Amino acid sequence: MRPSAVTFADWLRCTKTMRLAPPFSSPQPEEQDIAPAPSLLEPGDNVWRVENARRAAVLSDAATYYAALRESMLKAETSILIAGWDIDSRTPLYGPEGEPRDGLPALLGPFLAALVERRPALRIKLLLWDYSVLYALERELLPALTLHWNTPAQVELCLDDEVPLGASHHQKIVTIDDRVAFSGGLDLTIRRWDTPAHKLHNPHRVDPHEVPYPPFHDVQMVVDGEAAGALADLFRQRWSRSACEDMPPREPVPPGARDLWPDRVAPDFRDVAIGIARTQPAREDADEVREVERLFEDMIGAAEQVIYAENQFYTNLKLAATLALRMKARPELEVVLVGPRTHHTWLEHRTMLAGRIRFMMLLRQEGVADRVRLLYPQVGDPRGEHADVMVHAKVMVVDDRLLRVGSANLCNRSMGTDTECDLVVEGSDSSTRAAIRRIRDRMLAEHLGVAPAQVAQAMASGSIFAALDRLRAPGRRLLPIADGELAEGEGLPQVEAVADPRRPIGPTTLLADFSEEEGPVSGMALWLRIAVVAAPILILGAAWHYTPLSELMNPQAFSASMQAGGSWGPLVALGLFMVLGLVAFPVNVLIVATAAAFGLWPGLLYATVGALVSAFLTYLVGRRMGPGLLRKIIGPRINRVSRGIAKNGILAVTMVRLMPVAPFTLVNLVAGAIRIPLLDYMVGTALGLAPGLVLMTALGDRLLRILTEPSAGDILGFFVVLMVWGALTFGLQSLIKWVRRNMARKRRDAPA
Repeated sequence: MRPSAVTFADWLRCTKTMRLAPPFSSPQPEEQDIAPAPSLLEPGDNVWRVENARRAAVLSDAATYYAALRESMLKAETSILIAGWDIDSRTPLYGPEGEPRDGLPALLGPFLAALVERRPALRIKLLLWDYSVLYALERELLPALTLHWNTPAQVELCLDDEVPLGASHHQKIVTIDDRVAFSGGLDLTIRRWDTPAHKLHNPHRVDPHEVPYPPFHDVQMVVDGEAAGALADLFRQRWSRSACEDMPPREPVPPGARDLWPDRVAPDFRDVAIGIARTQPAREDADEVREVERLFEDMIGAAEQVIYAENQFYTNLKLAATLALRMKARPELEVVLVGPRTHHTWLEHRTMLAGRIRFMMLLRQEGVADRVRLLYPQVGDPRGEHADVMVHAKVMVVDDRLLRVGSANLCNRSMGTDTECDLVVEGSDSSTRAAIRRIRDRMLAEHLGVAPAQVAQAMASGSIFAALDRLRAPGRRLLPIADGELAEGEGLPQVEAVADPRRPIGPTTLLADFSEEEGPVSGMALWLRIAVVAAPILILGAAWHYTPLSELMNPQAFSASMQAGGSWGPLVALGLFMVLGLVAFPVNVLIVATAAAFGLWPGLLYATVGALVSAFLTYLVGRRMGPGLLRKIIGPRINRVSRGIAKNGILAVTMVRLMPVAPFTLVNLVAGAIRIPLLDYMVGTALGLAPGLVLMTALGDRLLRILTEPSAGDILGFFVVLMVWGALTFGLQSLIKWVRRNMARKRRDAPA
């Protein structure tokens, strides 16, 4: 399948006004200060905030970052806040020298546990994306068990699922006492550790099973001062939404406070302004944030001579069009894009690799590709053995005026789907511009195996291409990436729409996103695209029918058990509700089974009594456990349920039952733990369960006939009941949301 032709004019029509900034003046000698140009950073537009940092530094590769982070953590007194796409208790938290010598464990989980044992007043909060099942094999099994339950009470883990379908939390932030912060492309997880040397063989570069992995390159930034405080505020916002509890606000730094800056890190900048750009997908109560995308557009639009970027993915064609436009306006502009040589997994090969091919194809069509070099780093030895370096960094340097380090890839999902956080430094004076040049030269030197001074000397002409051609060292080099063209079947737009979406996948856009905005869709017919969406449902249905999975939650089996009890059948049903309610068994399965066993009206009566008795018993269990133990087991997300039902009153409890806040058993436990009045709770539960009880019982009455002797009328009735149930549930939920919004609006508009 050949991709359809995409012209620059087509893309220009599809985008808003291209954000090309006024040109900066030409680079000046370091010792000559010039009047600064107007700032490119606009809070509320291409950055969230601009805050001052007393010090800032760029840390290349995980060994450098982990060593600096460990050193600052050892100085922590009140709080350590960690947010990540992945957090693994087995992360090797040490530097290039290997095993640490501070007397604490080497791995992240045991290190944090030992740290809070040493400092009982220290509180550690871990915010981990409640990741997609697609990443289950790459992640630590049951992170909540190892990072929450098996650590002291001062260490809390919250699995954050407050993103829309298809999105992820991709920010990688650590703040310490709200005074030092780290942000960039590195998670605290396994298979990341490496040194800037990227040796072919390093005994410390192994996974938890002692299996070696290839060289790995990434970049993080460390800041202090108000810039660190702003990142702490960002963490608090995320924690408040995911855990439904507000953390104490930041407090002023006390006089004589301990310096938390890692001693081994020499600052690259002093007294510098740091811009913070975010991506946040739209939510019901908040608009989307696309500062990351706007900042990329403005940085490209400000380029004069050199753009140097390191990134894992290059798939966003809107940014490719912006780059092509700037290169046409500035014929002297040279662009170096460093990335991984290829993408090896089936999914990435057919999405991100195909997108990178289209990215470069657009630049070729616009006649500027001869001034763009797409390269990958490789290391080797005199014997001819070599290995490609995996590039995971997210860096962009524009001339000596703009330096950006963050979590955002140059892909579609980083612009509007995932949460991202990038830090940017603007060269507003000669010393800052000199520091930006030194960092860029240091990055190139790492990949080329030469000294940064050699890169600086080679770059004196202003041409980065001339420097690359001149600098060669044995064992380290940057080589051209040769992706070729898309072969038949390699690019699947329907899969790309899910793996690299331009916006979160919602119920109104799921099928709409299966269209290729770059050109006409070809290859898959509509029926086949619908089949791609329906396949997971069909697979689950087959597993239910042909595997023992069906025995675990089969209403017919429970119905047979109730009928076998004879006159004791109602008591058997009641016992099943009581026992299975304590182990979080789906109550709807029991309701259907009860109606199937006893008929419509008796079944409705028995199911109602059973559900209420189950709610009562689990309420008592929660009351006995109390909020402290329940929070320890479930984690901070208990607040999401408790906040919804903490308001006393029958209406509040009824609303929680109608809204899909949490599983039936969890709501019962939390209600007891936070001491909701029993009468209010039971009446509210009865009202909230009533619509589902009536419709599920009607469904259950027909269930046995449908399973044993199906007729057209029964099957039609089955689907009618399902449709009515879904419509009624949706209507009640919509009504409650409307009431809640109006009540909130009235409270907000009421005079103080």
